[in-house]
Amino acid sequence: MKTKEAYRCAACGAQSLRWQGQCPSCKEWNTLEVITVTKKASIPVGAAASQSIPRPLQGLEAENVASRPSGMDSLDDLLGNGLVPGAAILLGGEPGIGKSTLLLQLAGSQARLGHTAVYLSGEESLPQLKTRAERLGLLVPGLLAIATNKVEDGLAVLDSPNPPELLIVDSVQTLASPLAEGIPGSVSQVRAVSSVLVEKTKKTGTTLILVGHVTKDGQIAGPKLLEHMVDTVLYLEGDRKHFSRILRVLKNRFGPSDELVVFTMKQHGLEVVEDPATFFLGARNPSLSGTAMAMAVDGQRPFAVEVQALVSKSFLNFPRRTALGFDTNRLNLLLAVLEKRLRLNLGGYDIYAKITGGLASNDPGLDLAVISAVMSSFYDQPLPESSVFWGEIDLNGQVRPVAAHDIRVKQAVRLGHKPVCHSGTCSTLADLQRLLFGKQG
Repeated sequence: MKTKEAYRCAACGAQSLRWQGQCPSCKEWNTLEVITVTKKASIPVGAAASQSIPRPLQGLEAENVASRPSGMDSLDDLLGNGLVPGAAILLGGEPGIGKSTLLLQLAGSQARLGHTAVYLSGEESLPQLKTRAERLGLLVPGLLAIATNKVEDGLAVLDSPNPPELLIVDSVQTLASPLAEGIPGSVSQVRAVSSVLVEKTKKTGTTLILVGHVTKDGQIAGPKLLEHMVDTVLYLEGDRKHFSRILRVLKNRFGPSDELVVFTMKQHGLEVVEDPATFFLGARNPSLSGTAMAMAVDGQRPFAVEVQALVSKSFLNFPRRTALGFDTNRLNLLLAVLEKRLRLNLGGYDIYAKITGGLASNDPGLDLAVISAVMSSFYDQPLPESSVFWGEIDLNGQVRPVAAHDIRVKQAVRLGHKPVCHSGTCSTLADLQRLLFGKQG
């Protein structure tokens, strides 16, 4: 046995890891008394024989998990079959991107279907939650809420005689457990809080959704163990200056892991974009130079996106190279290939490139569109009005095929784009230059 010291309030019995003049629970003064807490030591390997024995998988019966609709058809398709009882879902995203709004809409949809949903908030008070739910039109009888920073309150909800079908914890970094040291949001606290909640929901059959903060690098904050212990990891992303939001699946034990849903932010919450194929184009003017349309693929969904480039004379010792929506290093690589293979002197020009509509993508198929937009701005000649591009550019100036080629072709034909430029129609950058501008590099 291992022992450590803790402090207990003589008035209300609440425990604390450190001494304080005032009890944080009942607000009484000078009531904390030192106690000794006993922890069980870990059992050495081989100290006791395990009761579990290996069994052949062939003879086991498959476990059929009956999922239920979430009330949002696009979210059901994203998750596979809807909400699975006992499943743990982690949702990450930047502050203010719409995580709480999306989950409040989900809780309201579950309540309208006759299920009980509990929204546990560690960041907002109950009046604040009611105001937002009223604005979204979600005040229904089955939607319950609790404002607390104690994980025990969440466990009490799950231990009730009628546990809810859905429990949303917003966020896991705001809850604290008396079984772990550190402040809320620390690695030990996040691990302890998520462990007890996931373990309890597995027993009660409640679907658990944990909201996770993200770091400045865009990664979900806390230990990486948090992503491993849940069944599904979702990520909500987008530019807060635009109204579009993309919900991605990064991990899914019950369905596909390469799907996404496009939302648009409206006054009454997030609305699904039913056909996002041309959603990011906006009011495009193809008669201008420096603009190219790319058929990008994210997950299994094709998007027609506009890539813009601006090549202007530089008066700096080191010309600027700026990219928005994709990696700047990739832009520098493409410009180096363009200079080497087509003998274009770009050293005295500032070059800017961006994906319009607030979309960010790392699809290698955007390479050909970026190159085409840069050449269009350099020659100050617009590209053919309905042209569309996709393909990866290698260091030799060859256009390589990219994944999901058939999906891109079908979408381009459906939208009526001509000419279609890819590895099958333009095998090199020299071919692209002759086709678009009639020039020989």
